[in-house]
Amino acid sequence: MAYGFCSLRPTLTSLFSSHALAPTLQWRSSSLRISRALSAATVPISSSSSFTWDDFFEIGRKESASPQSASSDLTGFLEKIDRCNRGSEKLAEFIPFVIEEQIVGYIHKGFTEYLREFHDVFTFTQNGCVGDYVTVNLMFEKPEDRTGAVADVIKILGDKGIIPGIRNELYPVKPSFHSSALFSLERAAAPYFGLKGYGVHMNGYVERDGQKFLWIGKRSLTKSTYPGMLDHLVAGGLPHGISCGDNLVKECDEEAGISKVIADRAIPVGAVSYMDIDQYCFKRDVLFCYDLKLPEDFVPKNQDGEVESFKLIPVAQVANVIRETSFFKANCSLVIIDFLFRHGFIRPESSGYLDLFRSLRNGDCS
Repeated sequence: MAYGFCSLRPTLTSLFSSHALAPTLQWRSSSLRISRALSAATVPISSSSSFTWDDFFEIGRKESASPQSASSDLTGFLEKIDRCNRGSEKLAEFIPFVIEEQIVGYIHKGFTEYLREFHDVFTFTQNGCVGDYVTVNLMFEKPEDRTGAVADVIKILGDKGIIPGIRNELYPVKPSFHSSALFSLERAAAPYFGLKGYGVHMNGYVERDGQKFLWIGKRSLTKSTYPGMLDHLVAGGLPHGISCGDNLVKECDEEAGISKVIADRAIPVGAVSYMDIDQYCFKRDVLFCYDLKLPEDFVPKNQDGEVESFKLIPVAQVANVIRETSFFKANCSLVIIDFLFRHGFIRPESSGYLDLFRSLRNGDCS
């Protein structure tokens, strides 16, 4: 029997009635207004992975020695946040993905045409109260049944190149972080279903002679995503069945050779979030942020071949490179900007301070 959506709890119905994410339609309005107003002053963006560490240091050292001056102009930071929060004007092109009467994602109408071929797995419903939505066939009652049925579809779409970069890593499908998983889905497919995604990002820093430095990694050119771009010392998506803390310890070992004894000292310091639409993909991500103060003599050693090299860099120079270039993987910029706020590198006296602070959590932090 089809779900009776007219009788659903008010929160779900209200989301549908305003069609897809009405509470978040303001997700980037403040930063966009500022960014557009200041667009004439925005520093030209250096992009792609075709840069060297020498390029990095040439740009980073342009600022004066004052850490605060490195972040006094916030325009470039706002632009980086906008890069993670594109496509609000395309919300109407998506319809909700519903499991057990709960919205777990949003699927582009164009992408649903691929799913319609699998009518034994997906059901398309039109309801006068709440509009169109997609669900998994009700014959798949248990989470493990849904996981298996949808996995078969994803494999076919992956083989056809419709969903590229299959990673054989499962993400939980759930409406919020502390909800129970309703099933699990291949990580590469998550943006095509508009799922909530979670990750852990760690700022590994060193204090020396009263100055703070960040360890920065340059991604391997063989990486399937964002090859050659700059990244955190440690970062990773949160797969199904592992806690944030345990995942961070695992990533610390794999990405930087950090022992569990040291990794356990990492301090959870909050989260950033963003919502980004790019063609059929809808990313709704929350990144849990950690700080780890490292010994002065620590040197990271990548274990999994995903990092080309590491450099220990003054925070003021990192800030300047984020502001003036696109060398960093976009969501890493958000986490480092959050670090700049918390460690006093961005001051309330700077124009746009509160708008920048607020826009670090433009997405749905649930």
